Amino acid sequence: MATTIISFIFVLGYICIAMEHRLRVNKAASALITGVLCWTVYTLQAESATIISSDLLHQLGEISSILFFLLGAMTIVELIDSHNGFDIITQKISTKSKSKLLILIAVISFFLSALLDNLTTAIVMTSLCAKILSDREDKLWFAGMIVIAANAGGAWSPLGDVTTTMLWIGGQISALNIMRQLLLPSMAVCIVPAYLIARRFRGQTVKEMLPSPCTIKEKKEGKVILSFGIGFLLFVPIFKTVTHLPPFMGMLLALGFMWIITTIIHKTKEPELAERYTVSKALQKVDTPSILFFLGILLAVAALQATGMLKTLSGGLTAVLKDDFLIGTALGLLSALVDNVPLVAAAQGMYDLTTYPTDHPFWEFLALTTGTGGSAIIIGSAAGVAVMGIEQIDFVWYLKKISWLAVLGFVAGILVFLLQYWLTG
Repeated sequence: MATTIISFIFVLGYICIAMEHRLRVNKAASALITGVLCWTVYTLQAESATIISSDLLHQLGEISSILFFLLGAMTIVELIDSHNGFDIITQKISTKSKSKLLILIAVISFFLSALLDNLTTAIVMTSLCAKILSDREDKLWFAGMIVIAANAGGAWSPLGDVTTTMLWIGGQISALNIMRQLLLPSMAVCIVPAYLIARRFRGQTVKEMLPSPCTIKEKKEGKVILSFGIGFLLFVPIFKTVTHLPPFMGMLLALGFMWIITTIIHKTKEPELAERYTVSKALQKVDTPSILFFLGILLAVAALQATGMLKTLSGGLTAVLKDDFLIGTALGLLSALVDNVPLVAAAQGMYDLTTYPTDHPFWEFLALTTGTGGSAIIIGSAAGVAVMGIEQIDFVWYLKKISWLAVLGFVAGILVFLLQYWLTG
């Protein structure tokens, strides 16, 4: 009975999120209510509320690590933006063709997400496009492409997507093998929608950007902040690899160093002027409602995981589909509706290394599908949620315009993987 009620609350909350603009209720409010109600129902039917509270705190620890990572990344991006650091990059882009620009943005997003991660890359590239493009509709199309490219780029790298990282840490995959096996399929996921969207902008040009109004000193400061900002973002996965600490620890360390650097740079300026460039000011600009929305969604999904509903669903898929690749495809599509992290965690719990040893095609395929399937819906991935908050993308607009392109790319990636699997045996 309780699981039925929780499922109903989750679906109803999901509908409210999708209908945000028609209901005129912020998606963060719907997500928070959904998450809290799911846990409330779960607690009321439990024999021991203490055990449930302990489970909730455990889940909140994992959720908080994602939120702190997001907060740190968004703050560093805001610092770069406040110092006009992105202007330095945009001034280097010489092409005026929107089609070529979109391809360029997709390529950068794809490979940058493998070095950083899809979430950070989505934040950086969306902020960059906001500086280049002036038309609202163009920004939305580019943002949609960034979500697809960032998720595709993150899937083939052990540091690019949290689910690939989970499989890597769990011993299901090895770093070099996953990069070798998923590079081409991930490229297919990105190339197909990029080509189709680029055709939409054929013949269109980007308006010539005005010269930067910054002084020579301000440009120098912008270069310093940009260099340190990108450098520290690249430092985060290295820190994680060396220390084995969660990624948010590296991000918080990076933010602390950025705080010190900005303080040193502006220490001789007037307090009123220096205030514009501080971390405190950047934190005020961070989209807090989006972070609260993310919190609500992850709480709701954690409730589904805690009740065992996700594991039951995965078991049902195994019993019905009975094929590794069909199961992986189903889980990939399902990751667009619910977070891919608990789905992969459930799969890791269902199948041990004796069933599927390290670097078995099942794990590789699972990394591909769960890493890229979330692009089908704007809230299906962390990158999508971040971009949705930055550009205020309407859920229904993304569903109509971008989702089918993401699904085409998803199918293309699967076909390339299967062809590669067939050719190599």
